[in-house]
Parts: sequence; structure tokens; C-alpha cells
Amino acid sequence: MTPRAATRWALFSGLAILLVAALAVPVNAQEQAAKPATTAPAAPSSTEANNPLAKFQAFNVHNYYVPALSEADNQNANTFWLRYAQPFGKWLFRASLPASRVPTADSKTMSGLGDVNAFAAYLFDTGDPAISFGVGPQFTLPTASETETGTGKWLGGFAATFFNARSPVVQWGGLVTWQKDFAGDAARSGVNVLAIQPFYFFQLGRGIYLRGTAVAVFDIQNKKYNVPVGLGIGTVVPTPGAVFNIFIEPQYTILSRGSGQPELQIFIGINTQFVKQ
Repeated sequence: MTPRAATRWALFSGLAILLVAALAVPVNAQEQAAKPATTAPAAPSSTEANNPLAKFQAFNVHNYYVPALSEADNQNANTFWLRYAQPFGKWLFRASLPASRVPTADSKTMSGLGDVNAFAAYLFDTGDPAISFGVGPQFTLPTASETETGTGKWLGGFAATFFNARSPVVQWGGLVTWQKDFAGDAARSGVNVLAIQPFYFFQLGRGIYLRGTAVAVFDIQNKKYNVPVGLGIGTVVPTPGAVFNIFIEPQYTILSRGSGQPELQIFIGINTQFVKQ
């Protein structure tokens, strides 16, 4: 399959999933999910389904398909993520495990598990239930199964995130992370990476919304960067035990430096927030 055909297939598949999910959910089910429940904890609403600091146990499955890389003809890549989030009092813990397929120097590809990443954000009392803010430490462990799919380094740093849901129509916020190596394989290149992820959501009704969550990555160590902009669509599907958030989001690079940077990414995912009965 050519990169162009694979891109069309990814877009078509994601849109088909969203259409089926939206048609399968009655209007009254979406409306009930958005109303506050009379008992705690309340079920996540369409707005809370996109809040990275929502105090719900969550399991997310994400996939980034990259059909084209800068200065790499006929090369593509793919990263599949498993993410788990768990609140603990005033803290929110999130761990992520990637599995990647990446191009190699000999124009072939290598697949394997990546480095496990985890952060714990302390959730501050902002005085406004519609405003969420959290800051905490972040660590990455060198768990990659292949040299090409990991850094070979132990990383430490911080994560800070903000979410504004005052408007029932438009929500916005951001996530900033920074990590630097402090141990690991001395033969491998050092790591010093800053990532900035602005996100914005525009509610269309019936649980359907527009979204943008592209991550700008600045490789300080190697003086490389990649700045994409995303615009996609998603739908929130409430059920008695969980709320599913299904989406597809093309992300186009508008500014980059260095070889091997994504020129386009197709971001597809299913986020699941579990509701206590």
C-alpha cells in the first residue's frame, strides 16, 4: 500500500467509525450525559470527556500514522499508544506505553515497544470547577525493545496542564512537558526535549465536536523541532458504565527543522472514561 493510499484508508476508516458511533446513540442519551447527576461521582459530560485532568479512571488507545517524513523519500512511520489514567485524591497519575514502526538508516523499517512514560499531576483548587490546573513530575524509563524505538536513557522532568471549560461551546487549554536524560546508555545521544500541546474543542451538539490537539516538539539537544496544527472531529458516546470519546484528527506540520520530521500525521483514538455505578 502506497503512503497516499494508506492515508486515504486511515481517514476513511476514522470517519466511518465516527459516523457509526454518532448514529448509534440516541439524542436523549447524549443530553442525559451532559446533565449533572444527582449522586456522585457524576458521569463525564461531552466537555469533561476531553479534559485531561478529569477525575475519572480512564484508558485511552491512540494511533499516529505518519505518511511522509521530511528529507526521507517513500518513508512513513506509525506509533500506537496505550494510556492509563487514575486519580488519587488531589493527584492524577497517567502512564503511557508506545509501540512504534520507524524507518532505519538503510531505508527499511523497525518495529518494537518504546519507552514507558509516566507523570503525576497535583490538581490545584482553582476556586472554579470549570478551570483545571495540574503540575507534577514526569519520568521516562528505557523499556524499548529495539534501539530505534527508544532513547536508551532515563529521563526526568515535569508536566503542567491547564483546561478551561467555562463555555459550554468552546473549551481550550494546553499541556507542557520537559524532559532531560540523567542516566542510561552512555553511548547513546543525550535527550533534552520540550513538548507544547495546545488543545481546543468546539461543541457542535449531539456529542459531536471539532478538535485540535497537535503537539509541537522541540528537540533542544539536536536543535530540531516540529510544529503541527490539527483540525479533526470527534463524538462522545455515553453508556451506563463508561463514556467513549472517538475521534480522528489530521495534523499538518507548518514549521519544522531537521530530517525525519512528520509532514502530516493522522491521529485516531478512542478515550474511555469509566463511571462508577
